[in-house]
Amino acid sequence: MTAFFAENLAPIMFLSLVVLLLLGYPVAFALAANGFVFGLIGIELGLLSPNLFGAMPDRIFGVMANDTLLAIPFFTFMGLILERSGMAEDLLDTIGQLFGPIRGGLAFAVIFVGALLAATTGVVAASVISMGLISLPIMLRYGYDRRIATGTIAASGTLAQIIPPSLVLIVLADQLGRSVGDMYEGAMVPALILTGMYTGFIILISIFRPELVPALPPEARTLRGLALVRRSITSLLPPLVLIFLVLGTIFIGLATPTEGGAMGAVGALVLAAMNRRLDFTMVRQALDTTTKLSSFVIFILLGARVFSLTFYGVDGHLWVEHLLSAIPGGELGFLIVVNILVFFLAFFLDFFELAFIIVPLLAPVAAKLGIDLVWFGVLLGVNMQTSFMHPPFGFSLFYLRSVAPEKAYVDKVTRKTIAPVTTGQIYMGSIPYVVIQLIMVGLLIALPGLVMHYKNDQIEFDPSTVNVDVPMPGAGGGNPFGAPGSDPTANPFGPVAT
Repeated sequence: MTAFFAENLAPIMFLSLVVLLLLGYPVAFALAANGFVFGLIGIELGLLSPNLFGAMPDRIFGVMANDTLLAIPFFTFMGLILERSGMAEDLLDTIGQLFGPIRGGLAFAVIFVGALLAATTGVVAASVISMGLISLPIMLRYGYDRRIATGTIAASGTLAQIIPPSLVLIVLADQLGRSVGDMYEGAMVPALILTGMYTGFIILISIFRPELVPALPPEARTLRGLALVRRSITSLLPPLVLIFLVLGTIFIGLATPTEGGAMGAVGALVLAAMNRRLDFTMVRQALDTTTKLSSFVIFILLGARVFSLTFYGVDGHLWVEHLLSAIPGGELGFLIVVNILVFFLAFFLDFFELAFIIVPLLAPVAAKLGIDLVWFGVLLGVNMQTSFMHPPFGFSLFYLRSVAPEKAYVDKVTRKTIAPVTTGQIYMGSIPYVVIQLIMVGLLIALPGLVMHYKNDQIEFDPSTVNVDVPMPGAGGGNPFGAPGSDPTANPFGPVAT
C-alpha cells in the first residue's frame, strides 16, 4: 500500500484538492493545506527533502514583489470609482435614446455600454450590477422578454473578462510568463468579434421575433436632434479619453500595464470630480472593496504557490505532461480536450481558481507542443468567460439575481404592475450567450491569426541564422598577429628566450 501511495502521490494529491474544493473549503486554504499535508507525507515516504519548505519564503516574497500584479488593485479601483460616478447611468441613458427608435435598441445599448464599461473598468461585478440596476427596469417597463433582457445584461457584463484591461488577462499573463501588453493586444480582435456576435444575436431576434425586443415608444424618447447629439458627445467623450489614456498608452509602448492602471485610477477620480460625485464616502468604499478583492487574489496565489511547490516536488507536472501528451491529435487534440476540461471545471471554479490551479499545469505542455502561449491564454480567457455565465454557479447570474426584482412592483413611470424576474428566466437567458462564447472558442482554435496579429509589429529573430566569422591567428587577410602567409603555429609574440 505504501509503495502504491508513493508511486501515485501526484494524482492522489490532485484528487484530494478537488475533493476539498467540492466540500466547500476556501480555495486559498484548501490549496495551502493540501500542499503542506502532502509535503509532509512526501518527506515521510522519502520522496521529498526536508529542506523543501525552506524555499517557501522565497516563493512568497516572489509573489509579493511581482510588479505585474500591481495592475489588479489599480484597475479594480478605477472600475469601482467609475461605477459609482454615474458614468454607466449616463451612457445607458444616452445610448438607449440613440438606439431607441429601432427594435432591440435597448439591448444594443446594453451591449455597447457593456463593451465600453469593460474597456474602462475591467471588473465584471461592477458592469453587471450597474447595468442590472439601470437598464433592467427600463427593459421590463417597455415589454422586453425577460430571458433576452437578463441574458443580454449578464453576457455584456462578462465582456470585462476579455476586453482589456481585463483582470483575467493580467493574471493569465502572469501565470503563463508572458507580457500583459501582448496579451491585451492579442485579445482585442477576439473581444470585438465577440461583441459583434452578441449584437448579431439581437439583430436576429429583432428580425424573427420582434415582439421580444420592442422599440421605445415615442413618449419615452426624451432626447431628439441636436440635444441628442450634444448629450452623446458629452457622455461618450470622457470614457473614450480614459480608454486611450489606459489602453492607448499601453499599446503604443508609453506605459506598462501597471502604469496604465495608475493613470486610469487617477482619470477615474477626475471623471468623478467632473460629475460632482467625488466624496470621501465613495473613495473609502472603493478602497475597501479594492483591498478585499486584491487580498483575495493574493491569498489564492500564495496558496497556489504552496500547492505547486509540493506538486512539482513529487513530479506532478511530469504526470500531467504525460497524461496530456498522450492525447491523440497532437496540438489540435490537446486544445480540444483542454478547453472541454476548462469548460466543465468552470461549473465549479471561478476564473481566479482556474488561473492559479489549472493554467500552471497546462502551460508547460502547451509550450512543449509549440503552442503560442499568448494565443493559448486568450483562448482560455474566452473559455473561462463562460464560468460567469453557465448555470448553476455563474457569478454574473448571481450578480444579476441580486439586483433583479424578486417580487411584483409598480413601475414609477407607467404605473403598471411589473411581474418579478425568476431565477429560471435568468438561467434560460444565459444559454444562447454561452453557446456564442463556445463558438468563439472554436473560431480561435480554427483561426489563430485572430490573436497572433500581436506579433506583426515585433522583429522576428532566429539565433541559428547568425554566423560570426572569427579570423584564426596567422591566417591570411587581417591577421593581427603576423604577416599574411606566416606560419599559424608560430608564436606571434616572438621567440621564447631560453
